[in-house]
Amino acid sequence: MNLPQALLDSLHTVQGFQLDSFVQVHQQAQAPTSIRLNPFKTSTLPAHLPLATPVPWCKTGYYLAERPSFTFDPLFHAGAYYVQEASSMFLALIFEQLFDADQALNVLDLCAAPGGKSTLVASLLNPASLLVSNEVIKSRAAVLVENLSKWGCTNTFVTSNDPSDFTRLAGYFDVMLVDAPCSGSGLFRRDPEAIAEWSPENVTLCYQRQQRILADAWDALKEGGTLIYSTCSYSKAENEDMLDWVTTQLGASSLNLARYGNIPLSDWGIVACESEKGAYGYRFFPDKVQGEGFFVAVFQKNNRPAKYINYPRVKTQKTKTFREESSAFGSVVENLADYTWFEKNGDYFLYNPTHEKDLYLLQKNLYLKKAGVMLGKLAGKNLVPEHELALSTVLSANVPRLNVDYEEALAYLRRDDFMVASPTQGWQVVSYKDFALGWVKVLPNRINNYYPKEWRILSRPSA
Repeated sequence: MNLPQALLDSLHTVQGFQLDSFVQVHQQAQAPTSIRLNPFKTSTLPAHLPLATPVPWCKTGYYLAERPSFTFDPLFHAGAYYVQEASSMFLALIFEQLFDADQALNVLDLCAAPGGKSTLVASLLNPASLLVSNEVIKSRAAVLVENLSKWGCTNTFVTSNDPSDFTRLAGYFDVMLVDAPCSGSGLFRRDPEAIAEWSPENVTLCYQRQQRILADAWDALKEGGTLIYSTCSYSKAENEDMLDWVTTQLGASSLNLARYGNIPLSDWGIVACESEKGAYGYRFFPDKVQGEGFFVAVFQKNNRPAKYINYPRVKTQKTKTFREESSAFGSVVENLADYTWFEKNGDYFLYNPTHEKDLYLLQKNLYLKKAGVMLGKLAGKNLVPEHELALSTVLSANVPRLNVDYEEALAYLRRDDFMVASPTQGWQVVSYKDFALGWVKVLPNRINNYYPKEWRILSRPSA
């Protein structure tokens, strides 16, 4: 792997950079493989995965001894875990240090696709908190919806908006996470083709784009709120220089994580650094940590007079079919009384009642791609269930399960026809090792496979 000489030259003055070991680690055949468990679905590492060791800064993160074929693991499709680069899991420690687990927070993940950091944050929030995950590029927003659907929470919404649209929500968010689009040099080991796209000119363009993104969305952060800024770039312009821009142009205060507890950064190989104006940042070099290149910093928005959010009037949720809805939903949702729902274009969505005003506010000001858990449609008094419901954490234990083995699970995930003996007919959840995969409808002579066409596996395991 031939690293750009211009990049290497630019890093000589960067804190923690060591040329020989940096170049050497990029010659290694394979980067570390790491996953993060979904705590809402499992607390144990699946036994079939290779020998694993914990990621020190994330309680649910693990390094795998080798990279398996995740495509052909039904538990991956069930949302039992997420494949995430270990360095970026440091976000878990930041949340644990800065926020009380009982706090009700409004969190914005501004550049969220494909969803690694959003699923991590969702794992850390209590049900009264709300996570809004945004992705402006429509195709990437669809992937974000898929990954958050697999995670299964009712307090996650997905939007697809330009950062400037969030100025309509002045002072709404307690936390804003900006994993900014960058030149991507930190991921060269994982994506060697990105080397050809890297250039000093691209770094400058990214630096300017990062400024625009932060400036456009800044008003949406509450006074006294927290900004978490990160990149997967090594370049000083996109990291330390951006920290100075945030402090001078946005007037934010840099937070030193050392204030919040005894974090053994040096033991872990994480480089604590300071910008020219004294802002704190944290660098992850792949020759020092078991992970890819990553940079993160935390800021507090300085107190100024708060702007008032005018919440729209909340419409009543009770419709003429309220009893029918309750009957249909109660058979598939655990503890339905703990939730509420709304209908849009015939589709029903379940969410936490504490977020009712938030729902109407977001609907009025943003383009919502997902809100809570999509239940499905009503056909008369019966529910035609949506795939998202099967993967959710609210699915009732009383819903009939169709237990399948490994080959049957793969046939289901390919959306192939398959037959499994079942004593009952009707809608059932396909279950593999007690993890839900999706819906089928069992008929007298066949089983209709309702796995989403756009999610299906398009290949077969090699012999």
